[in-house]
Amino acid sequence: MKITSLLENTTTNEQFKVEHGLSLFIETESYKILFDMGQSDLFAENAKTLGIDLKEVDIAVLSHGHYDHGGGLAKFLTLNDHAPVYVSAKAFERHYNGSEKYIGLDPALQGNARLQVINEEACEASSDVPGKGVAIVSGLTLYTCNHLVRKYNLGSFGLTMVREDDRQKEAYENREQKQELLPDDFTHEQYLLIEEKGKRVLISGCSHKGIMDIVDWFEPDVLVGGFHFSKLPLDETLAGYAMQLAQHNTMFYTCHCTGKEQYEYMKKYMPRLEYLSCGHSIEI
Repeated sequence: MKITSLLENTTTNEQFKVEHGLSLFIETESYKILFDMGQSDLFAENAKTLGIDLKEVDIAVLSHGHYDHGGGLAKFLTLNDHAPVYVSAKAFERHYNGSEKYIGLDPALQGNARLQVINEEACEASSDVPGKGVAIVSGLTLYTCNHLVRKYNLGSFGLTMVREDDRQKEAYENREQKQELLPDDFTHEQYLLIEEKGKRVLISGCSHKGIMDIVDWFEPDVLVGGFHFSKLPLDETLAGYAMQLAQHNTMFYTCHCTGKEQYEYMKKYMPRLEYLSCGHSIEI
């Protein structure tokens, strides 16, 4: 299995363009997968630089409904005419940073025939952690984990959402009332588990539900994704999180919302932690 970062906040090679966002190109024995699409068309420009043809993508997954992961969705749909794009049923809820800045997806794309909607009911609770999940194809399963209790809930970091019914939506569109902004509960986030050659590789966009809980739930051999720690100070609390993660027999490749300074700090406590920057690849 090979995983290449098409888009991330940082790079060590000036030929690649970067932005606050994430896009990963994953090659398994059987499939070519695009996981997230950044906030613009840059993921596609970098793919071209790397010699990766996005027309050959078999399956695409959108980890959650924020612009820095799904802003390039329209671009992908024009470049690739066949790959299904798996999204949460809640991906197109309106999401904000605070009370003003809209950070959700383009509502014009909702209902596109290429989108395969993963309903929470399909990821039903079971006696097994993290639940049943939805098998896309053999070896690829999506999970929401929305039925599980988060032991290490770090809050919403100022991210908000609107949860609406049809009446509220109509009233808002007619400007008769302003809808209430709620702390984002991240129920629109989903995780991709890849099982191949005895390895369990978990791909997580931002790990908003909490990286410590996610690792507890899945106990993967490898985890690739952001930790959402970039706003945390470099102190004993972050050191504690790092030491807790290090107790798992998991190889971590982090990026994006972890924060480069936070990564460098955590690396002192996590020997199995590496950074996956734009243009770099790992083989598992």
